[in-house]
Amino acid sequence: MKRVLVGMSALMCTFLLTGCGSSGAKEDDVVHLEFFSNKSESIGTYEGMIEKFEKEHPDIDVSLYAPPEAETVLRTRLVKNDLPDVVSLGGNALYSELAQAGILTNYENSSLLNGIQPAYIDMLEELEGSETKGIHGIPYAANANAVIYNKDKMKELNGKVPETWDEFIALLEKAQDAGEIPIYFTLKDAWTGLIPWNAVGGNLQPDSFAEKKSNGEASFESDYEETAQKTKQLLNYGHKHMYGMAYNEGNNAFANGEGLFYLQGNWAIPELLKVNPEANLGVFPLPVSNNPKENELVSGVDVLLSTLKDSKHPKEAEMFLEFMTEEAQSEQYMEEQFAFSVLEGLYPSDPKLAGFRENFESGRITSFPDHYYPVGMGAENLIQEFYYRKNVDAFLKKMDNEWDKIVRRR
Repeated sequence: MKRVLVGMSALMCTFLLTGCGSSGAKEDDVVHLEFFSNKSESIGTYEGMIEKFEKEHPDIDVSLYAPPEAETVLRTRLVKNDLPDVVSLGGNALYSELAQAGILTNYENSSLLNGIQPAYIDMLEELEGSETKGIHGIPYAANANAVIYNKDKMKELNGKVPETWDEFIALLEKAQDAGEIPIYFTLKDAWTGLIPWNAVGGNLQPDSFAEKKSNGEASFESDYEETAQKTKQLLNYGHKHMYGMAYNEGNNAFANGEGLFYLQGNWAIPELLKVNPEANLGVFPLPVSNNPKENELVSGVDVLLSTLKDSKHPKEAEMFLEFMTEEAQSEQYMEEQFAFSVLEGLYPSDPKLAGFRENFESGRITSFPDHYYPVGMGAENLIQEFYYRKNVDAFLKKMDNEWDKIVRRR
């Protein structure tokens, strides 16, 4: 029987049972596993998968735990040495911490990595760093930064999907001259400001920037000037309430026809369609360069799966992970979560996502820069402040200083 643990009840379970899954408790010969997820929006999808798994394996009970502030909760449990059996995480700094701590299973030679696009494997390797040997997670689903656009408004403007930065700016100017909101920003929520920042910086920053920055071989001041200037330029095409508008409000407004472009991720599309199922939407990668061949789609590992090396039920944990990565479950996740497959040869089939297909087919993919920023740096807040103040030099210096503070504490 599946159990979904949320909030305080799950925390009580953690302390009273010394870990809901990793305690290794057996009741009536049923093995109990805890499956920890950092994505509350995936609860319904995971519940369906767990129910199917438990029918196939009646001697294994899987408890799904997807708490608010999941990454903070998991870090706290790491300190207490109270960990789940299986985790669903993003390909970001938390994964880096867990891999470097040596608590995740190494899948370097696993057949589960077969067929995965090399770009996503490379992202995990870079996150783990040169001192960590192996791959400690199975990429499961990908996401991407998008320019989501209103196809009807694009047609009214006689516009076409831009392939260069200059073409994009010209289209913004055309929309503005026509009395349209060119970009619908939602900068009240700091994290939404990361979307344009990552889209521009992912294409312009030097390779292995994070490693070079930590080694003193790169800096925001020396390497992010163009990123900051171009991101700042985009702010000229927002609306008068963009600093007071939050993400959910922006979804409602854009879905109902306000604005030509919406700088968000693929995850916003199902939210927009909930508001307006008839919304005529398309996507394309933000063209950052005036050379179309240099423009890459900023995409990352949105979900990776791994088992804990010290799980008291490693066999059952691996059985569950293998079940989750089977084609049927993978396809279910992609369809229900509007996510992208990490497998080579499997491309977005929904017409709304057709604008990304060429990038996936050609492998012109780059990673989210902020996934490699040190934990605790608070880049989203620094970027939000920059959007308000628009002082490029002061902002880049502050980014360098805040990064260096984190590194010095280690």
